[in-house]
Amino acid sequence: MTKLTIAVTQMTCGWDEDDNIQRAEAMVREAKGQGAGLVLLQELFLTPYFCSEQDQKHFDLSRPFEGHPVIEHFAALARELGVVMPISFFERTERQFFNSVAIVDADGSILGLYRKTHIPDGEGYQEKFYFTPGNLGLRVWDTAVGRIGVGICWDQWFPEVARTMAIKGADILLYPTAIGSEPGFPGLSSLQHWQRTMQGHAAANMSILAASNRIGTEQVGHKMDFYGGSFIADHTGGMMAEMEEQAGIALATVDLDEVRRYREGWGSFRDIRPDIYA
Repeated sequence: MTKLTIAVTQMTCGWDEDDNIQRAEAMVREAKGQGAGLVLLQELFLTPYFCSEQDQKHFDLSRPFEGHPVIEHFAALARELGVVMPISFFERTERQFFNSVAIVDADGSILGLYRKTHIPDGEGYQEKFYFTPGNLGLRVWDTAVGRIGVGICWDQWFPEVARTMAIKGADILLYPTAIGSEPGFPGLSSLQHWQRTMQGHAAANMSILAASNRIGTEQVGHKMDFYGGSFIADHTGGMMAEMEEQAGIALATVDLDEVRRYREGWGSFRDIRPDIYA
């Protein structure tokens, strides 16, 4: 079977972690009920986006990858429903902290870990205070629904990330995200720029792309208004599904074999010249 239904979710996030988990799980179950085999949850969905301020107390939100109870919770859900899910979390190691995603396959197995490569440092997005840049490289994973690549939020603005994952064979590019207002630029909305940048990645790499963002107003340091806009783009960059600023899910069904045939016929990967680019 080459046809796959992909779901993106978006929701508000509060300080009650159990409530966030329950609402995320309800969306996963709803997506599965509509045929989804891959469900993308947003970045750092366990809490409000704490990176809008620098406060040492937020380090207490982090946990180690191994034995993480929320990852294990969603791994059990993935096994029950038979869906693939990347799970975003705040990772603690012995001396460092990372913005990370665990890759959970449809049988509940945890395939591996990605750590956010590009760490922003701007007004409202002060992630360098919390996160060390990822040290595991850009990776892809063979899952029950195909080969996926995962970047995290600020990674999505870098074409090198999408191209590297595509060269490694990713058929689907996934970006859990937390983006909204820009405190340093009142009145600016980056929504369409944000979407078009990733639509360009989908088109240039002839890969399916999905992004899941949060919604709602949060007051952690700066007041932040997250605009949603979660979407799924096809291999030409065209919008297949798009959300506005409401909680829920959006779905699209793709034929991965058809996408592969299109990509192979186009020849753009045949003609790349890394010897020149270097």
